[in-house]
Amino acid sequence: MGRTFFVGGNWKCNGTSEEIKKIVATLNAGQVPSQDVVEVVVSPPFVFLPLVKNELRSDFHVAAQNCWVKKGGAFTGEVSADMLVNLGIPWVILGHSERRAILGESNEFVGDKVAYALSQGLKVIACVGETLEQRESGSTMDVVAAQTKAIAERVKDWSNVVVAYEPVWAIGTGKVASPAQAQEVHAELRKWLQANVSAEVAASTRIIYGGSVSGANCKELAGQPDVDGFLVGGASLKPEFIDIIKAAEVKKSA
Repeated sequence: MGRTFFVGGNWKCNGTSEEIKKIVATLNAGQVPSQDVVEVVVSPPFVFLPLVKNELRSDFHVAAQNCWVKKGGAFTGEVSADMLVNLGIPWVILGHSERRAILGESNEFVGDKVAYALSQGLKVIACVGETLEQRESGSTMDVVAAQTKAIAERVKDWSNVVVAYEPVWAIGTGKVASPAQAQEVHAELRKWLQANVSAEVAASTRIIYGGSVSGANCKELAGQPDVDGFLVGGASLKPEFIDIIKAAEVKKSA
């Protein structure tokens, strides 16, 4: 299928410059599979982007955790895609459930952000996922499809998009979607892309899982046929992130 395994580390709103340097030192010393086996991207807070970009090993890349929906201007507190490109930051995470839930970002707003970031040359990790209430009511795929549709309506070229399925009920809770639950949604998402975008996009787009991924559960999750990697939260701040990156070997040997 040729989908290179993808592991992203979302550091969220954590760290001092000293702590960030320690995390980077651990990553730089880590023994991980080669770039043709796994693509690794870490996402520090905005203020540490230049530090991490300058200090991090060259086979790992850096992502911003968000960017503004259009060109810069009178938008106090925001950072534009153009600025990230100017800094040489290749990736951005958009539509994370924390921003959807806490800051009220709508599906359409996220779709507009994805389209603008891509238009400026950024690569995008686009997040989708349902709440516990939505899962229990049986509307997981309705929710995830609506979130994906808002992106698909605005995006023509999917070559620089990674879709991150993150069940909101599994983020930072210690609850993890079982490998079967993750595989089910990933497979349905791929079917949705096939029916609504194209067979080529469905086959080539990486769909990664996020939600309490750890060194203990990463290999079993990686073994699922439609799980193409991870977006890791808390564990990406710890040495076990190296073990999670190594889970890519499961796909290589499959």
